[in-house]
Amino acid sequence: MAESRSTAGKTTIALDVLLTIAKLTTLNVQGVNRLSTTHGDDVKSIFKRGHHDTGILIDVKNDTVYADLYVVLNHDVNIRDVCRSIQQEVSRAISEMVGMQVGRVNVHVKDIDYPMETEE
Repeated sequence: MAESRSTAGKTTIALDVLLTIAKLTTLNVQGVNRLSTTHGDDVKSIFKRGHHDTGILIDVKNDTVYADLYVVLNHDVNIRDVCRSIQQEVSRAISEMVGMQVGRVNVHVKDIDYPMETEE
């Protein structure tokens, strides 16, 4: 009987998949109000791929994911705790769903969402 060999092949993951995972995971963290635009105010952001208008920049080097997330948080949260949660959850989601290593998840708090005060 002849021995057959099979090749595993190659798997490629579109950048949009990583962006979607990062976006949905970030928005599900309690205390996050929304993503902010990056406005290209960071010199490093010019060299990263992603959606500047949606507040997510992703860079992949040597099969390791590096992410920059630009967020607006709710006014009644501990900023440090929310940012740590974002970092942990995004890193876990990318690792579990895609199987890639995450080198760094940088969270940039662009604003705090305070409720509008009404004059009486």
